[in-house]
Formats: sequence, C-alpha cells, structure tokens
Amino acid sequence: MVDDDFRLNQPFVGIATFLRSPICQNIDTLDTGIAVMGVPTDEGSPFMAGSRMGPRALREHSLRFGQGGKGYYDPEHRRQFLEAEMSQGLIMDLGDVDIWPADIKQTFENATKMTRKARAGCDLLVVMGGDHAITYPVVRAIEEDIYVIHFDAHADYAPFIHDLQFTNGHAFRHIAPMPNVKNLIQAGIRSLRHSEEMIEDSIVQGNDVVTMTQFHEMGPEGLAALVPEGAKTYVSIDVDVLDISLVPGCVSAEPNGMTYAELRDTLDAIARRTEIIAFDFVEVNPQLDVGTGVTAYLGAHVMVEFLGRICEQPWWIEKRNKRLNR
Repeated sequence: MVDDDFRLNQPFVGIATFLRSPICQNIDTLDTGIAVMGVPTDEGSPFMAGSRMGPRALREHSLRFGQGGKGYYDPEHRRQFLEAEMSQGLIMDLGDVDIWPADIKQTFENATKMTRKARAGCDLLVVMGGDHAITYPVVRAIEEDIYVIHFDAHADYAPFIHDLQFTNGHAFRHIAPMPNVKNLIQAGIRSLRHSEEMIEDSIVQGNDVVTMTQFHEMGPEGLAALVPEGAKTYVSIDVDVLDISLVPGCVSAEPNGMTYAELRDTLDAIARRTEIIAFDFVEVNPQLDVGTGVTAYLGAHVMVEFLGRICEQPWWIEKRNKRLNR
C-alpha cells in the first residue's frame, strides 16, 4: 500500500515551478533564502524571437532534478547538494515580471520594481530570461557595491544609436558605468560579429574583456581571481558562452565556446571566492531547440549545479542556519 500523502511527482506532473519550489503569493511579504523569477521578454532580440519562452522551459526542465524534494546527488562528489534548501522550503518561485508587449521601457520598469522587492526579501536572487537585454533592468535595481561577471560569446556593448539602446546587444554598456558596479568582467568573448568599438570601448572604459584564448590561459581560478576575495558579485550567464554544438536552442550560438565542464568549474571557482547575491541565465530559445529540449535542460543543469555550489559556501551556510534556527 502507498501512503495517501505520498506523491512520486514525476517531472511531467504538476505545476512547473523552479525545482518544484512553493509559489510566492505576495512578494511584498517575501522572506526566504533563494528567490527565483522570470523575465520572459525577447523584444531585445533583433534577429529572431522565441527566448521569451525560456523561463517556462527552464522551469519545466528543472523538475528533472531533485525529485523527492531532498536536493540532488552528485556522483562525482558522492554527496547531496541543495538538500536543506529544498527540504526546508528555502526556495520560492516568484513567477514572472509583467511584460508589456511593444513597450520595452515599461517592461524594464516592471523588472526593476520586481527585482527590488525580491532583493528585499531574499538572500540570493535567481533570474531567468528572456534575452540578454533583461540583465540591465535587473542590475539597476541592486544598490550594493557589486562586481559583475558576464559569460557570453558577445560583449553586448553596442553603442547607443538614437533610442536604439535596449536590445540584447546593449545591456552591459548600460551596466558598466553604474556607480555601484566596481568592475565588469566579460568572459568567453569570441564572436566575429563584433564591431571594433564594441570591444575596444569596453576595454578602454576599464572592463576586463577575456577572450576564449585568454580564458584558456588563465583557467577558472584565474578568472575568479579578477574579483577580490569575499566581494559581492552578480553573475550573468548567456547560454551562448557554451560552444555552438551544445546549444541548438540559441539564436546567437557561436563556435569555439566553453565546454560544460569549463563553465561549471569557473562558476564553482567564483562561488568559492565571492559572495554571489544574484545571477541570471538567458537566451534559451525553446522554439529552436531539438525535441528533447537539450538547451533548456542544459540551462537548468547549469543553474541547479551553480546553486548547489553556492549553497556549500560558509557565508551561505551561516545565512541558512540563521533562517532555520529562527
């Protein structure tokens, strides 16, 4: 006999929240460890739409991890990750930013307001795009001094031309000069579709632009060392930092990208060295993906594994224990 209260909760069953976490009914009263929100807009994608469906696909594929609500087991480390966070209800899904089609400024205003409320009620914010334009309205809501680490094939540092400044190619030209952004590190840069000024302006303005050749020379620990130890960090991950062969469901995929292991190990190094207060994952386009959704699955995999590494750090464990011992 099966207990009446027991649910097997297969990945294709139920409402798709991130890691099957509870839904926050009122963000104004949010009080949790990890808050997850989506910004499902792709109006910043000038080439092809579809990444607006990214948050939904990432949520759906996240259900394949941690069945039973007790975290996930890593056979390489032979240990459980996210066990306390999932079993003790320390992850909340806030749903999505309200999107106003054809009014990107209002959509961005909604994203900024929701980010401020989320940051006020959580210790770590996780954001799912959408295209990479969404990082700008999210980061502008953060008041603490932060270092921004940007993983991407592209610098997203296009010059502003009249009112053309809110595409996925402009986000980091907005972000770099913010007074609380102490430095911008751009890693994985390699696309041949840059103009000279997209790269040279970023370098001249003091940012660390790390090409794939430079990344291979410095390695994960070397990249992490560009941020002072213990500094608060925002990490922005474009799925196209990974090699084109890994991400069929991405409009802007490029050759000569990172392997999964290279990205994983670099995120692990950053988690061990810095205090990550928020991260985003963007540019998954389910409409282009293969039938099994491998790009969305890989995106959810990156997010879940990164969360697991963050939640093993002493600073996080201290925050978590304070919450659990209230």
